[in-house]
Amino acid sequence: MSPRSRAAEEWQPVCQLEQLEVQRGATALVHGQAVAIFRLDDEHVYALGNHDPFAKASVIARGIVGWRGEVPFVASPAHRHAFDLRSGRCLEDGTVSVPAYDVKVVEGVVLVGHRKSAA
Repeated sequence: MSPRSRAAEEWQPVCQLEQLEVQRGATALVHGQAVAIFRLDDEHVYALGNHDPFAKASVIARGIVGWRGEVPFVASPAHRHAFDLRSGRCLEDGTVSVPAYDVKVVEGVVLVGHRKSAA
């Protein structure tokens, strides 16, 4: 496989940006993982693992989106723990996180890449 085709496989098209509701979650299967995708506006789209480690259920996409200062987050509907949309880190318990994924929008298509490295 050429490096160019391998790079193309790293970004999986998920949907059109216009199909995502602002400040609502949607789910998709990306690289074999259940991912919750959140659109905050036309420029900010985030993707986290959909599994809530506290509730032990796939519910993150159904959470409420908000802001704590400059930090965009989603609060799990199960136990209300908030997860930073940029990193996946739990805002109440810094030892817990969910996977965060690279996201980009190209020509109106939302593309999700691989899992981000832990900071």
